[in-house]
Amino acid sequence: MPASIPLSGLSWSTPDGTPLFTNLNLTFGPERTGIVGRNGSGKSTLLRLISGDLCPASGQVQISGSVAIMRQDVVAHPEDTIADLFGVRRALNLLDRADAGLAEADELAEADWTLRARIEAALLRCGLSTEPHTPLVTLSGGQRSRAALAALILAEPEFLLLDEPTNNLDRDGRRAVIDLIRGWTGGAIVVSHDRELLEEMDAIVELTSVGATRYGGKYSAFRQRKDIELDAVARDLALAEKTISDAARRTQQATERKARKDSAGHRARARGDQPKILMDAARNRAEASGGAGARLRDARCVAAEEALSTAREKIEILHPLRMDIPPTGLTPGSTILRLDGVSGGYARDRPVIHDLSLTVTGPERIVIAGPNGSGKTTLLKIITGQIAPQSGQVELMVPFALLDQHVGLLDPARTLRDNFLHLNLAADAHMAHTALARFGFRAADALRYAGELSGGERLRAGLACTLGATPPPKFLVLDEPTNHLDLDGMTALEAALTAFDGAVMVISHDTAFLGSLAPDRTIHIGEWTDDP
Repeated sequence: MPASIPLSGLSWSTPDGTPLFTNLNLTFGPERTGIVGRNGSGKSTLLRLISGDLCPASGQVQISGSVAIMRQDVVAHPEDTIADLFGVRRALNLLDRADAGLAEADELAEADWTLRARIEAALLRCGLSTEPHTPLVTLSGGQRSRAALAALILAEPEFLLLDEPTNNLDRDGRRAVIDLIRGWTGGAIVVSHDRELLEEMDAIVELTSVGATRYGGKYSAFRQRKDIELDAVARDLALAEKTISDAARRTQQATERKARKDSAGHRARARGDQPKILMDAARNRAEASGGAGARLRDARCVAAEEALSTAREKIEILHPLRMDIPPTGLTPGSTILRLDGVSGGYARDRPVIHDLSLTVTGPERIVIAGPNGSGKTTLLKIITGQIAPQSGQVELMVPFALLDQHVGLLDPARTLRDNFLHLNLAADAHMAHTALARFGFRAADALRYAGELSGGERLRAGLACTLGATPPPKFLVLDEPTNHLDLDGMTALEAALTAFDGAVMVISHDTAFLGSLAPDRTIHIGEWTDDP
């Protein structure tokens, strides 16, 4: 029997009681399914419900077949190794004892003699040549993602659960994910905003505030059908609204006509022009006719309201997302940053940055490029003072804001308003609400806790808390800013950066985003050549 994952009557709410799924019914079969939707729509939560990390408030998740999940971020404890990520530490230890002649006979019977070769093959398939005992903390974010992908290959599950698998990956890493999905013959459920990856899907499931909808085919086919559906629903909504408006106008006209007739009848009765019996009969006929007309109008109004309600239920009410950044007043040509012979890294005997000299003038846009593990994030941390250089000098001349991949500047236990006030000591509550609203967090959204936000919402909140300051920082440092943004969020960020008059330094492997940024220079880590 082929593997499948049916969800029946699934419901789940956020910690503050906001319903995220209500009576959700879906079935995932042995095909590749992409999950799309706005940030906060519940994509990652759905994967956690399927994997068993979360328990539904009601409903059922049934799994037929083995399942393995790759999450957005691989959490590394100091003692964890690649073997721990693979779940094979005990099995490898047994092989080590066997090699040393220390294993018992009954243990040797349990040994998996092909394990080392299969681990090596899985790592090489994902572009890693490291040993299984390598500590995870020594790997970059992209290398950890590659290792997590290799762990899935080794496990050979019947169902893959992938949560933004191309995040943190360089071009070669992204290609490894796409090749894996392209050749996968089992089931796969993939949460992603990577359009290139979504083109490999057999079906797309969209999560919105009005439920989940499945579309057959790859992302481009979904987008085409979705646009047609939205146009049709918009027409239905406009027609229903016009019908209600017309019904209200006709009701008003009928009421005014009846009022005029009633007034004329009262005047005639007062004059005594006709016998009373005739006037009473006329009044009774008018009341009967008016009552029938009123009932007909009421029925039409009810039908129009039902049609409007039906049309509204089919469409998600969306507020256009904007990220409005106030002007910084940065003087063109002024020196922003100067590096003079800088070397550094986490290990003193193995610096990843070597004798780098660099001058940035405003308002330049600079891209830091290089493969995973080349030291791109380390360079940003040296520039912003999180890591001291081992040699050389760093001079940062203007106020700056650093947004790392995890938006670590936000305290998850604080509300967005309180985070803003904590990071901007001169601000008051009104200024906080105004700044947050500029980035899509309106009214009560400002009182949401940072720890409850999705990855894309967290990035927007980080931008609001830094760029929403008065005055905003003149130098913006971004580490993979589009990793957790939905497509609408990426469009809004690209528009905001286009209008930003400050300097920007960014790490990104998103070619569409970099094209929108239109960088002045690209600095290749490891090669130390500038592209004008």
